[in-house]
Amino acid sequence: MENYGELLKKAREERNLDFATIGRETSISQRYLEAMENEETHIFPSEPYLIGFLKNYADYLGLDQDKIVSLYHAKIIQETPPPAALTAHERPRFVVPLIVFLCILLISGGIVAIYFFMKSRPKAVDPEVALKKPTVTQKYELKETPFTGRLFKNDQLVLGTDKGNIILTVAQTNDVFGLETPVGIQYVELSEQVEMDADGDSMPEMIIYVKDLSTKANDRGAEVNIMLKSAANAAISSPDESLIQGASEIPKEQRKAEIISDTRAYPFTLNVSFRAGCLFRYRADRKDVVEDFLANGDVLNITASNGFRVWMSNGNTAKIQIVANGRSYDIPISKAGEVVAEDIKWIKDTDGKYKLVIIDLD
Repeated sequence: MENYGELLKKAREERNLDFATIGRETSISQRYLEAMENEETHIFPSEPYLIGFLKNYADYLGLDQDKIVSLYHAKIIQETPPPAALTAHERPRFVVPLIVFLCILLISGGIVAIYFFMKSRPKAVDPEVALKKPTVTQKYELKETPFTGRLFKNDQLVLGTDKGNIILTVAQTNDVFGLETPVGIQYVELSEQVEMDADGDSMPEMIIYVKDLSTKANDRGAEVNIMLKSAANAAISSPDESLIQGASEIPKEQRKAEIISDTRAYPFTLNVSFRAGCLFRYRADRKDVVEDFLANGDVLNITASNGFRVWMSNGNTAKIQIVANGRSYDIPISKAGEVVAEDIKWIKDTDGKYKLVIIDLD
């Protein structure tokens, strides 16, 4: 029997595609792409996510979606152990009467035990009433790890975008799950899985699956699974104060420019547009270093809480714009052929103000 993982891998290799390219074009992370080809179903948070990704991946590779999903189901059925009745051995004749006698004895004892237990136990609480809404509204930051939990009306979700964090507020949890977004309230039915575009850019940022809803009272809330389609949509946390350097620690001659001066630090975004080929390397906060060769017309949008370390093989090929607190700041373009190595980060000055500065690196 054909394996769906082998078909996906073969189709990808025939097209000479790598996981990084596919991930950018399908918004499916490399971790899940590899898991599908290796048939590692335990990697996925639930079966609906896996089937959705299988369909998207198969369609991208030009394969028959229904065939791939059918092969997946066939594998699951094949791996399921046969019913015990098919492998049971014939019992001796005397065993049946003995089992009947023991069952009658156990049932009689059980009835007596249940009677006394029911008389002594407190009055049962209606499960619809048992789940009460917390007294304080909760706020959850959506990260790369899927979110699973019960949300109540007015709870908030923090979603990261290339323009900064946006707040999504739970508007309804009875009969249907309603989420208030910048483009209006969007609804998801019970047992429905929806790819949601929260900011109206025609690119869904997350997948929402509703596991449970209340049909009697809003206080019961809604149990949901939420998975981001891309790590870029993880919420951006506030700057870590312990990582912000004091101005006195940095020689003045290294400070190339001061972009912002404010009473607080906050996340900011770099919009980098390229007009010629350039090797570009960056590190946001304390995350892993990312390196890529960008060509004419490529655009990069990246967000950090504390700052970036940037390296460019030719600073004249890229235009950098900083977006922070709703305002934009253009960074001067370097000379042709100049190698750029600099930090763009928050520092704290002696007057107590926070400054976003560009620091030249040796």
